[in-house]
Amino acid sequence: MCLIVLAYRCHPEFPLIVAANRDEFFQRPTAAADFWPDHPQVLAGRDLEQNGTWMGVSKSGRFAALTNVRDPKSIQPAAKSRGLIVSDFLMGDIAPATFVDELKERGQHYNGFNVIVADADNLAYFNSVTLDSRTLIPGIYGLSNHRLDTPWPKITRSKAALERALSKDEQGLETDLFALLLDRERADDAALPDTGVGLDKERWLSPMFISGQEYGTRASTVLMVGASQTLFVERSFDSTGDVTQTRRFSL
Repeated sequence: MCLIVLAYRCHPEFPLIVAANRDEFFQRPTAAADFWPDHPQVLAGRDLEQNGTWMGVSKSGRFAALTNVRDPKSIQPAAKSRGLIVSDFLMGDIAPATFVDELKERGQHYNGFNVIVADADNLAYFNSVTLDSRTLIPGIYGLSNHRLDTPWPKITRSKAALERALSKDEQGLETDLFALLLDRERADDAALPDTGVGLDKERWLSPMFISGQEYGTRASTVLMVGASQTLFVERSFDSTGDVTQTRRFSL
């Protein structure tokens, strides 16, 4: 993922609400969201190159999502796939706080990443660069390719849009969350971060939804976890930015 915004225990019906965009090369082989044949308790898309995933849930009520840390100078070509971190959590039964604490010991085997993991009781966060590992309190959070709640324009705007959407009913909430994920507005140059990719790329990567022929937003996902039902909706996109399919699941 390259954008994750979530509301944790801020809504009377849905204790966890997530809106997320996966940005990736269009040529990378990917399976759309579904229950995995080899691990049928896991619902997620799948990276067919490394068999990991960027975001998913399990029938037992576990959730995980990951973003890369953008730092081209520190890339290790032989590093392990970061998507395996998400699948490890979804397939396991370790408590969120314990899982992120253990990542302090093995996080150096991957290129830089952020991960958010949750079960029915707790939500936890880890950043492999700063080694920030903590259990999150109720609130609205945003994550892109730096640290949790770094005030990049896309994070500030998407968190505000999520907060406004919380007043809607279930249908209105879903509609507004997908609307924020489709936002293609670029940030002003003065507000752009400097992550080492150059000004033109910073401009291109600044919207919530990234358009490109080779790389861009490939999937938007809305997750609403309620006391008796979990709704998981994924929209897939091609390189022109058109929706190719929508997959809806209710657990």
